[in-house]
Amino acid sequence: MIAIIDYDAGNIRSVEKATEALGYSAKITRDPHEILQAEKVILPGVGAFGDAMEKLHKYALTDVIAQVAEQNTPFLGICLGLQLLFEESEESPGVRGLGLLKGRIVRFPEDAGLKIPQIGWNDLQFPRKGRLFEGVRENPYVYFVHSYYLQAEDPSIVTATAEYGVKIHASVEKGNLFACQFHPEKSSDVGLKILRNFLELD
Repeated sequence: MIAIIDYDAGNIRSVEKATEALGYSAKITRDPHEILQAEKVILPGVGAFGDAMEKLHKYALTDVIAQVAEQNTPFLGICLGLQLLFEESEESPGVRGLGLLKGRIVRFPEDAGLKIPQIGWNDLQFPRKGRLFEGVRENPYVYFVHSYYLQAEDPSIVTATAEYGVKIHASVEKGNLFACQFHPEKSSDVGLKILRNFLELD
């Protein structure tokens, strides 16, 4: 069973549907036992960093996510789910993230003439191709919706980048932790291939 963590964030159902379309049994849940027993765990979401951390604490999910990381269950953060894995975000000063990975989330610069949020398709570059991108062609286009982007402290965990006025750390991989700033579930066949690669991890 694939556990999709329910913390009242947006865009969770589309991840469930994409997972089931690939032939996997998915369950949206905040039950600690179900999450800890799952074969894979996904933390999707659209929303504000501070509100999301408040909900994760409210539902006692922060310790559960830490346990998932410790027991080496493959874990995928999507969009806001990527951001929450890191230490802090300019969106919510003073709010600590999950801190499972080192880095910070920063706002796109206002002076770059960019539309914020970035909404739409952008191509990826692979500084080192992680397991999520096995069999994915070079420079694939994927779908983004975000006003803040990741600056990872350790560049060696960055498996995909994108350009939108600045360089975005668009995907990371460290051990059993994977995350994408873009939405694989909304990124057509390329996105489904990325999601399938995650679901097929040993």
